[in-house]
Amino acid sequence: MLKSIGALVFTGMVTVVSFSFVSAEKELKTDPAVNYKNYCAGCHGEKMDMFVDRKWKFGNKKEDLFKSVKFGRENEGMPAFGESLSDKEINALADYILEGIKNVDKYTAAERPASDLFKTEEMDIRLELVAEGMDVPWGMAFLPAAEMLVTDRNGKFYRVKADKSLQSISGAPDVLARGQGGLMDVILDPDFANTNKIYLSYSKFKNEGGTVLATTAIMQAKLQGNELKEQKDIFIAEPYSKTQHHYGSRMQFGKDGYLYFSVGERGNEKVNPQEIKGSDLGKVHRIKSDGSIPADNPFVKTPGAEASIYNYGHRNPQGMTIHPETGKIWTNEHGPRGGDELNIEEAGKNYGWPVITYGINYNGKPISNLTAKAGMVQPVHYWIPSIGPSGLAFVSGDKYKNWKGNLLSGSLRFKFLQRSVLKGNKVIKEEILFKNIGRVRDVRMAPDGFVYIAVESPGRIYRLVPSDK
Repeated sequence: MLKSIGALVFTGMVTVVSFSFVSAEKELKTDPAVNYKNYCAGCHGEKMDMFVDRKWKFGNKKEDLFKSVKFGRENEGMPAFGESLSDKEINALADYILEGIKNVDKYTAAERPASDLFKTEEMDIRLELVAEGMDVPWGMAFLPAAEMLVTDRNGKFYRVKADKSLQSISGAPDVLARGQGGLMDVILDPDFANTNKIYLSYSKFKNEGGTVLATTAIMQAKLQGNELKEQKDIFIAEPYSKTQHHYGSRMQFGKDGYLYFSVGERGNEKVNPQEIKGSDLGKVHRIKSDGSIPADNPFVKTPGAEASIYNYGHRNPQGMTIHPETGKIWTNEHGPRGGDELNIEEAGKNYGWPVITYGINYNGKPISNLTAKAGMVQPVHYWIPSIGPSGLAFVSGDKYKNWKGNLLSGSLRFKFLQRSVLKGNKVIKEEILFKNIGRVRDVRMAPDGFVYIAVESPGRIYRLVPSDK
C-alpha cells in the first residue's frame, strides 16, 4: 500500500513517480552504504563528499536523485536501477548521498572585508599592511633590519624596506610568466649572514621547434645590495613540458642542512608521477645547497632513478614548511576538484597520485576509484571541496594566544587563511580566517614572531597583529 505519491515534471512530461513510500512486499534489504559501493562507487568514487564540487546537471534535491537512480540518464551513460533496487532502497541511497555532501557556502563570501580588524575564535587580529603594488606576490623571505624579499610571479623581484617601500632587485632569472608559471619561491641560505646566498624557484623555458617548453628550476645567487650576482641553476627538472601549470616550486631547508623542494607533475598525462626513472615531475626532491646529491638520498643506488628524488607520487605541492619541534617537512598539495592534501614528507615514500585520490576530474568523472592502496601514503588531512592550498606555516612563539603549534594554510580558491588545530599529526579542528581577503598565496612565520601573508588581487603583504599588541 502506498503512503504517498509525488508527480514531477521530467523532460517536458508529467511523470508519476513514487519517491517516499513503503511497499508492504518490499522492505529495505540492503544498507545504503553497501548499495552505494555496489552500484555507484565505480563511476562516482568511494567517498560521498566527492559529489560536493560537481555541477548537478539534473538537480541535487532528493527527488532529483531518486529519478536519476530509478530511471537512469541514458544520454549521459547513467543506467537505470529501478529493477535492481526497491523505491525504499533508492530513497535511502539518496539520503545517504545527500548526508555526505558538505556545504560549500561556509567557505564563500560575497563582499570584501570592510575593516582591517577581524574577530577569531581565540583573539582579535588586525591585518597591518606591509607592502603593496605587486601583481601576484608568490614568495617571501625575511632579511635583517626588518626588511624582506618578495617574488612577483610576473618576474619582478623586490626588497621591501622597513618604511614599506618597494625596491626592485636586478638579476632575477628570465621566466615564462604564463599560466601558473613565473618567478615563484624565494628562500635564504641557512648561512645567509656570511654568504648572502639566496635561492629562487622559477619557470625556466626554451623554444624547441617553434614550441615553447617550460620546467621548474632552482637558481642560487648572491644578493649584493639590490642586485643578484653569481647566478647559477643548481636544479632543472626534466622533462620540459608545453603545459603552463603545476610547477610546484616551494622550498625549505631541513634541519639536516639540505634543500627540499617540490616539483609538480605539470598536468602532463604522458608523464607518470609514479615513475622515478627519467622524470623529476610529481616529486619532492632533496639536494645540497650547491646542487649536489646527498649520499643517503633514498634512490641514489637505484639503477636509472633520479638521485635527487626524496619521494614521489605528488600532484602539485604549493606549500612547504618545517615542524618546529620534530623537524619533519610538511606540505600542502593541490588535488583536482576536491582531494587537496596535507602531507608529511618521508624518504622514499609513494604519495599515490594519480593511483589514489580523494578528488575527481574537472569534468566531474573519477580519476581513480581508489582512495587508499597498500604501499601508498595516506594524507594527514584532505579537503573536500578543494580550497586551493598555497603557503604553509606552523605558528610558533608567544604572540598568538592558543595558536601555538597550529598550522596555517592559504586558500587560493576561497580567498581565506585556514587555521588547522593539530593533535599529534591529526587535524582535529579548523577555522576560516579573513574570509574573502583575497587569494592567499603565501604564509610565513617571520623572525620577529609575527605571521605574514601574501595576497593576490591586488598584490599585498600583511602582518597579523593581535589587537592587544
